[in-house]
Amino acid sequence: MSFVYESHTNPCAYCLNVWYRKRAAAKHLIERYYHQLTEGCGNEACTNEFCASCPTFLRMDNNAAAIKALELYKINAKLCDPHPSKKGTSSAYLENNSKGAHNNSCTDRKMNKKEMQGPRDDFKDVTYLTEEKVYEILELCREREDFSPLIRVIGRVFSSAEALVQSFRKAKQHTKEELKSLQGKDEDKDEDEKEKAACSSVSMEEDSGASSSSRIGDNIQGDKNLQKLGPDEVSVDIEAVRLVYNRLLSNEKIETAFLNALVYLSPNVECDLTYHNVYSRDPNYLNLFIIVMENCNLHSPEYLEMALPLFCKAMSKLPLAAQAKLVRLWSKYSADQIRRMMETFQQLITYKVISNEFNSRNLVNDDDAIVAASKCLKMVYYANVVGGDVDTDHNEEEDEEPIPESSELTLQELLGEERRNKKGPRVDPLETELGVKSIDCRKPLIPFEEFINEPLNDVLEMDKDYTFFKVETENKFSFMTCPFILNAVTKNLGLYYDNRIRMYSERRITVLYSLVQGQQLNPYLRLKVRRDHIIDDALVRVRQRTPGSHSVSCLGQQGVPEGYEIIDRVGMFTYDESTKLFWFNTSSFETEGQFTLIGIVLGLAIYNNCILDVHFPMVVYRKLMGKKGTFRDLADSHPVLYQSLRDLLQYEGSVEDDMMITFQISHTDLFGNPMMHDLKENGDKIPITNENRKEFVNLYADYILNKSVEKQFKAFRRGFHMVTNESPLKYLFRPEEIELLICGSSNLDFQALEETTEYDGGYTRDSLIIR
Repeated sequence: MSFVYESHTNPCAYCLNVWYRKRAAAKHLIERYYHQLTEGCGNEACTNEFCASCPTFLRMDNNAAAIKALELYKINAKLCDPHPSKKGTSSAYLENNSKGAHNNSCTDRKMNKKEMQGPRDDFKDVTYLTEEKVYEILELCREREDFSPLIRVIGRVFSSAEALVQSFRKAKQHTKEELKSLQGKDEDKDEDEKEKAACSSVSMEEDSGASSSSRIGDNIQGDKNLQKLGPDEVSVDIEAVRLVYNRLLSNEKIETAFLNALVYLSPNVECDLTYHNVYSRDPNYLNLFIIVMENCNLHSPEYLEMALPLFCKAMSKLPLAAQAKLVRLWSKYSADQIRRMMETFQQLITYKVISNEFNSRNLVNDDDAIVAASKCLKMVYYANVVGGDVDTDHNEEEDEEPIPESSELTLQELLGEERRNKKGPRVDPLETELGVKSIDCRKPLIPFEEFINEPLNDVLEMDKDYTFFKVETENKFSFMTCPFILNAVTKNLGLYYDNRIRMYSERRITVLYSLVQGQQLNPYLRLKVRRDHIIDDALVRVRQRTPGSHSVSCLGQQGVPEGYEIIDRVGMFTYDESTKLFWFNTSSFETEGQFTLIGIVLGLAIYNNCILDVHFPMVVYRKLMGKKGTFRDLADSHPVLYQSLRDLLQYEGSVEDDMMITFQISHTDLFGNPMMHDLKENGDKIPITNENRKEFVNLYADYILNKSVEKQFKAFRRGFHMVTNESPLKYLFRPEEIELLICGSSNLDFQALEETTEYDGGYTRDSLIIR
């Protein structure tokens, strides 16, 4: 029986149920056509040109057969009756399991009497499955060389949410008091037998109650069992499910039963989650998603056409709390299991993209299957994040003083406009529910790059997608809410549209100011700076200026100063020749305003899509995203120091006796003079031992990457956020991608450069100077 909470007194629910049943009947016929095209009816003398058993039939692959089956259904083509030689096949399952077809009695009459008279041929009393029950039925089917009973049971259980939720439950663990009670009753044989009978009765009551616990919450015993589950625990025995799948999926006939059952199950589940709020009534409803996702054949072509899209639509309806619980469960899976689930949804997205023609009129955002698969992929993505190397500590403190706002705010208020994004950067609701952000993950279970779907990026209309992202309507889905699936180029295009809109808004404000104050219209900020005073001259005009189009010229000289030149000409940063990276100068005499300007320059480089030849270690971009530097970041920024501290951690001798170092460190100032710093109070008197050396390493790294440059970095970050705080930069990009936006890629494709180069001045591709 289908697991749908509805009453026929509700016309909408009744019509919905009738519609589902009609659609299931149509699917049943399409599946019969499909099996007729792939397996045939079994009659070698068949004359049906659309049957694989026909001698003149041309074989086709599964995808072609699925398309052909749909065409045959539309024209109501001839269907063959299964030949006696095909008894026990998946086609026989389809005849017996479909409730929408009423002609299955003809097929049943063709069964021989021995099959009809089997003592437990159909196992109608099986309302849910356990590992032992599956093996029992499987063994019986092997003895009789007929798998149709198992196929019917799988079809019945896996097509019913109620039955599947109750299947493969973990064995109930007895408490100490229960075990003592059982031991005491073992002393008297008669009493023991009575107790067994009573336990058996209670067990039957529990099973009966559990089978209806997902109804309107009238199962008291089920509620007791739910209370014993932790917030991240589930009642399904996942290992038992995996063992069952491994035994059954090797049989093609049985696999078809799983496929057809999923087609019938998914619409009912979607209805349950959309209209009946079943998860809040019974958290065990999550079991069916866990069980289905353990099917390692979900990515196969047979599932991609109908079964998997329907299941994804149902799964995408899960409430946020259920999604978070599923993520936490999957985060405990191995990397191979995460990759299998990721590939399942990726293949569905790719299949749907390449099998349709998407353009500006037919948007990929409107494809329900692709949208649902992307939402499901998001759960796998966060499971990959949570299951990886996560550091939820070491977060940068927010700026105590707010980012200065220009006087334009007053005019905007007079115009009835509010400042954009007062709530700050957007945060994914699932991140909030999990308490973990993508930036917290140092190393995921599988690389982030594997979640990018290139075919989707190729057909995505980013201008439309950005509009859906900003409007945030329920009717239109934006793939920018799933940034992990987009490559850096596509996300940069979304950022480009955001920057252009902000720039046009600033121009509009400038025009209004000009009209009010009677000034000459000039929507651009033109900076004239002296090359020897770049920082001071630029700071005066830029510091309080909101983003817009900027033009820079140097008085008395030709050319525009590059970012490298701006940084290199002042003592604000140190340059490491070995790593070719800049780092903050802890002894710099420059003001905080000058560091703020450098932050503005980096922000403007992103804002105006410019590439700067300025390279910072990755820890700088992580700090801009809100994470403090740790010992692991020293490998990139200070490799020599990192290796020394690593050797200290791995030293096998006595650190105190052999190295004689304390919690006091030394470093040099701008003039090369040594300076001492205590990592702890009275650090010069605290020796480093094998027990506290890890604390020493962490304090040392914290001082170098955070405390020693705290003043300079806060000013630098303030300038960066003055430009980027209102953009979706932090929501869309990872630190590595932000570096790519600022510095460009170090992997140069000269062949692509040659193919896209346009020559002028009389030169061509074949000119001698060019070659």
